[in-house]
Amino acid sequence: MSATSETRRVLVTGASRGIGRAIATAFAARGDRVAIHYATARADAEETLRALAGDGHILVGGDLGDPDAAREVVHTAVRDLGGVDVLVNNAAVAPGPGNRHPVATTSYEDWNRAWRRMVDVDVIGAANVTYGVASHLIERGEPGSIVNVGSRGAYRGEPDYPAYGAAKAALHAFGQSMAIALAPYGIAVMSVAPGFISTDRQQATLDGPEGAGLLGQSPFGRVGTPEEVAAAVLHLSSPQARWSSGAVLDLNGASYLR
Repeated sequence: MSATSETRRVLVTGASRGIGRAIATAFAARGDRVAIHYATARADAEETLRALAGDGHILVGGDLGDPDAAREVVHTAVRDLGGVDVLVNNAAVAPGPGNRHPVATTSYEDWNRAWRRMVDVDVIGAANVTYGVASHLIERGEPGSIVNVGSRGAYRGEPDYPAYGAAKAALHAFGQSMAIALAPYGIAVMSVAPGFISTDRQQATLDGPEGAGLLGQSPFGRVGTPEEVAAAVLHLSSPQARWSSGAVLDLNGASYLR
């Protein structure tokens, strides 16, 4: 097989639903073997697993906010796949009704709780998984790819969820630092920054009073799809995209330009 068509071993964090599920599906359709990571939604992760093309895929559970669990997630993926060639850092504590924290109306206790949880998972968890996979690749002496799933909110701002915006900005910056640090080992690191994406979790919002405004943010008159994010991640993980290492790719339908 050529370098572009050979089967790769891929760890996708936060792959039980939504964008992560679409990313895992895209890699499996290409012929890769995928480790589907989940934190608590095992039933959803099992549903993702059943739907994947091909075989040799695995499930791996663990709360990435726990450094020991993050290390074990990488260990399990490496052991059960026989190695990891591509890492997709998709797992995140996403904005939702339960963690909204605008500064003017949030108690100090809730403010700290939101910041700690989002930073622990969205930044430190991704950093710890990256450490594990990068160390594995360096030890093997093989090239690889790491793609981080960030957010438009890192640039546009998240006034109701400032910890999320800050965490995603940190993830982008972390990816650029790793792009420099890991290039001598043949490991490319890129990020994508999606805007609003029509996952099943967001469907109620799209169907509600905010829906028209969200659709109107883009001149295309719609929001993005998980499959569009997956296609970008698949490309960035390929050897052909290696020279894009360090890049942050906006995926927001021209809804926010920088």
